[in-house]
Amino acid sequence: MLILASASPRRHELLLAAGIKHVVRAAAISEERRPGEAPTHMVMRLAEEKARAVEHAEDEIVLGADTVVCLDDAVLGKPASDEDARRMLRLLSGRDHHVYTGICILAKGATIRDVASTRVFFEHMEENEVEEYTRSGEPRDKAGAYAIQGRGSKFVRSIQGCYQNVVGLPVSLVYRYLRDIAPLG
Repeated sequence: MLILASASPRRHELLLAAGIKHVVRAAAISEERRPGEAPTHMVMRLAEEKARAVEHAEDEIVLGADTVVCLDDAVLGKPASDEDARRMLRLLSGRDHHVYTGICILAKGATIRDVASTRVFFEHMEENEVEEYTRSGEPRDKAGAYAIQGRGSKFVRSIQGCYQNVVGLPVSLVYRYLRDIAPLG
């Protein structure tokens, strides 16, 4: 059985859509970036911490994941407030950025860690668009203050890489590893 060590409804939905059977056992950990820590190292570390934080039987496979939005070297996590969301959206407006998702799979004594990267190109956002989108509430629990699969999609000009990674889980990358471990159905 696959255990998803995440409270993210988007990760759960992505696995369901792909037909990957799993159960959710959310892990509560501190998601702080360490001083000098590269974003890719941070998401892999947090994914592993989440995977190790959930109880599981020896024969269960555990999947942890963590996603961040990076603009230059700045990590844009989930906004702390609506004002923080507006700040993030103004930073992203008319620019490109990277979305990194770290994954960690624990199975049969093995630990698999990897990271997916997707480059996202944002349209310029007028101030009234920033305000309207923030008022919608959608940015509140999203890394980088936007949802590519929701209302935020109208601001995404293009992407280079995995769309599902931007939603929160690079499903094809996860599946490649899971397929090698055990048939999941």
